[in-house]
Amino acid sequence: MMKNSTKHSLVIGFALFAMFFGAGNLIFPPFLGKAAGNAFFASIIGFLITGVGLPLTGIIACAKINGTYNKMANRVGRKFSIITSVALILVIGPLFAIPRTAATTFELGVHPLFASVPQNVVVILYFAIALAFVLKPSSIIDNVGKILTPALLLMLAIIIFKGIIDPIGPIVNTSYKNGFSKALIEGYQTMDVMASVVFAGIIISSVKAKGYKNATDIMKMTIKSALVAVTGLTFVYGGLMYIGTQTSTLFPPNIARTSLVTQLVKLDLGSIGSVILSLCVSLACLTTAIGLLASGAQFFSKLSKNILPYKPTAIILAVVSGLLATNNVDSIVTLAGPVLQILYPIVIVLIIITLLGDKVKSNMVVAITIYTTLLISILDTINGIYANSIGFIKFIPLASAGFSWILPTLIAFVISSILVKPKEDAIKDEAASIFEA
Repeated sequence: MMKNSTKHSLVIGFALFAMFFGAGNLIFPPFLGKAAGNAFFASIIGFLITGVGLPLTGIIACAKINGTYNKMANRVGRKFSIITSVALILVIGPLFAIPRTAATTFELGVHPLFASVPQNVVVILYFAIALAFVLKPSSIIDNVGKILTPALLLMLAIIIFKGIIDPIGPIVNTSYKNGFSKALIEGYQTMDVMASVVFAGIIISSVKAKGYKNATDIMKMTIKSALVAVTGLTFVYGGLMYIGTQTSTLFPPNIARTSLVTQLVKLDLGSIGSVILSLCVSLACLTTAIGLLASGAQFFSKLSKNILPYKPTAIILAVVSGLLATNNVDSIVTLAGPVLQILYPIVIVLIIITLLGDKVKSNMVVAITIYTTLLISILDTINGIYANSIGFIKFIPLASAGFSWILPTLIAFVISSILVKPKEDAIKDEAASIFEA
């Protein structure tokens, strides 16, 4: 049993790692390392907290309630849960994250090597491969874990170890300030916390499919698998950031993240570097797209009570994603940015409340807290789009760092916990998660 348990946790953990490690994750650590120079340790810690720690808590929170985001959000209200679930799936699915994976594959993975190949051709081939995995949901996890992840990890390991053994440049003092807080924000932008409460549905289903039926066993296996993924992410993030520190004197401060990765790998591996980068980026993007397409199709199938069957829905999502993927990466990021700024804090707060468990007995406290988070996030987003249109936002502590929602949310939680009479209405079993198998 122990042998099988270890094997299962490795397979599921590798798949989870592959799903989390998308193209966005590849470009952030080197950029942070370049800016930090010899002060990179604080940046590594900050990035790992939001880029690894928070996604891990998301998976654990979902395992704790044997559900996913929808089950957490039901404590706020049924309508709130459905509306925000749909918004979450659309934003980290066909409207943003999935198209970005395909566009990034073209820009970093294909175009540098095959400049004459049209983007449309690459996008069609990309989604054909992704659908080949997604249309067989029973084997998604095993296929991703056994086939794609080992190849991805091998390529990343080559890049990292080569950079450690044979540095491409000196690690210098860049006079970098506030590295920890800046890295927190950079990790926040990976959106992996949002992804964690979606991927959890597939992960928990895979755990059950391997024979783990008891709630305690499901929780243990999920945590073990998550720890495997976290170990891989920590190695990759730390390694890429360390190599990034070697580029402080080699490139100008305003170099683009994608250009930095391209140039870094060329210096690290020489003429074969572009090929390694191409395969690395393509695999990182593809594995993320597979997880998102499968989760999105599963979600809409369950939400519609199978009026929208899994397979046709997956195809529709792939087609929509493909159409949007004909844009460049920056255009896709800009389009979805404001919505992400509103949804991300809601997901984080719901995860924390879920982990608190029975300590938060009243759903009214949950609703007051979440709606406060939502209100401040909306106002902050409007203030960002129309500069200083809502002037008081800038006076809220942590607003300049992008976390204006934290203090109001905390105040709302504390005050409502004091004033609202405790009521035993924490997450009910009948509030079944749309994501659950």
